[in-house]
This record gives sequence, structure tokens and C-alpha cells, in this order.
Amino acid sequence: MNLVDANVGQEYIVKDIFTDDEELNAFLFSLGCYSGEPITVVSHLKNSCVVSIKDGRYNIDNELAKAIQI
Repeated sequence: MNLVDANVGQEYIVKDIFTDDEELNAFLFSLGCYSGEPITVVSHLKNSCVVSIKDGRYNIDNELAKAIQI
């Protein structure tokens, strides 16, 4: 399951991130988004979703959300 399919307000654990882009992996790691970390979808928007990771909230597009497996 990925973040696009996640229920709003429910906490999930990141299982894996499927992307070949090393810069994107490094960016997500700097946000605290990596395997084993909790993540919560705050809201789904038209082409993105708002997620809560650690103490921050971030707006990520649906393509990236599809790459984050929970």
C-alpha cells in the first residue's frame, strides 16, 4: 500500500521507498522519511497530500506519495 491509498489521520510505518533518484532519496531521508519511521497523512489534496513526519508537515505530490510504501 502507498500513501495515496492511506487513510487520513491514521499513523503508518514506512516500509520502503521505490525510486531510482538518489537526490530524492536523500531529500526524503533529510525529512525523516525512511524505512521504519512513522508517517501520518494529514489530508489528501487534488494532486498531492499533506503528511506529518516527526515534528514537521510536508506537502508531497502524488507521484512521490505513490513511491512511499507503508
